[in-house]
Amino acid sequence: MSDDSHESNGHGPEGSEGHEHVPSRQRRSFPGISSRAYEHPADRSALVALRKLSGFDTVFKALSGLLPERSLRLLFLSDSVRVSDQQFVHLHTMLLDACQILDLEKVPPMYVNQDPQPNAMCIGLDEPIIVVTTGLVELLDEEEMRAVIGHEVGHALSGHSVYRTILLFLTNLALRVAWIPLGNIAIMAIVTALREWFRKSELSADRAGLLVGQDLKASMRGLMKIAGGNHLHEMNVDAFLAQADEYEAGGDLRDSVLKILNVLPRTHPFTTVRAAELKKWAESRDFQRLMDGHYPRRTEDKDTSVSGSFRESAASYATNVKNSKDPLMKLVTDIAGGAGDLGGRVRRGFGGANSSPDN
Repeated sequence: MSDDSHESNGHGPEGSEGHEHVPSRQRRSFPGISSRAYEHPADRSALVALRKLSGFDTVFKALSGLLPERSLRLLFLSDSVRVSDQQFVHLHTMLLDACQILDLEKVPPMYVNQDPQPNAMCIGLDEPIIVVTTGLVELLDEEEMRAVIGHEVGHALSGHSVYRTILLFLTNLALRVAWIPLGNIAIMAIVTALREWFRKSELSADRAGLLVGQDLKASMRGLMKIAGGNHLHEMNVDAFLAQADEYEAGGDLRDSVLKILNVLPRTHPFTTVRAAELKKWAESRDFQRLMDGHYPRRTEDKDTSVSGSFRESAASYATNVKNSKDPLMKLVTDIAGGAGDLGGRVRRGFGGANSSPDN
């Protein structure tokens, strides 16, 4: 289903809260949809493996006594505004709509927290809660916000809130034991792995947001605003996506290493990368089939093959490396293909093509 088929005919008057309201339009729902339908292959394979582990839920529920989940719930309840049919009604309506589209039976509690930094998160071990900041509410229009709420509901459906809560706990723990060399190294190794996993889960949740909003342009606008603020009249989607291409292909091997170092401490991929990944998925055959009603059901999750999911994940990584324009990824592809003159390629990658052989 193309993006144009979902466009509304026009915009209504500005709402009392300053949000742009658009006429209601029919959105497709996905009864019984499994989160596997929209999950990134790397995210999906890990989740499938964990769901198959005997006692997994028991272990993490036992951990809940160590994690600050109850404290966080009390904090948001006491010092934020809970979204309901009486408070932030437009957000409450979007939340119910998102849960209906993705067939999430239990609607997660949602809070608006006073914070000028645009942000949203889904946390919790036993029951997920969604938190959005005032900075985000004020930045996005109605359709853009709908995609964000769908993004967070996607996290809840996939069970990502468990891992985000653990990541927050371990990150804080790493700061507390930083004076213990080996202890800090061990914890940071786990944190680094969780961050890589969570970056992939953000790509999954972006896809869930598109399934809820069913408006690719709104999803793109939201990501652009997160990157550049409320200045859409100064921004262009094609130019924004071109930045992602330039980021991937530009520079030499030094830049490839810097990209890795820049992304390691982050829980989210870079915004231009997210936009490019989402657009690519929206144009894929998988998305078209999903919108046509052909998708995996939750009732089939227990029969999902762990090895099959890992093969899909490995194939996805291999395809990304093969098709990547990044200098380091090109070098990896050449090595795997048995390319000759490795030393020369490395020198050229580091800008040494114009230097003398002695150098």
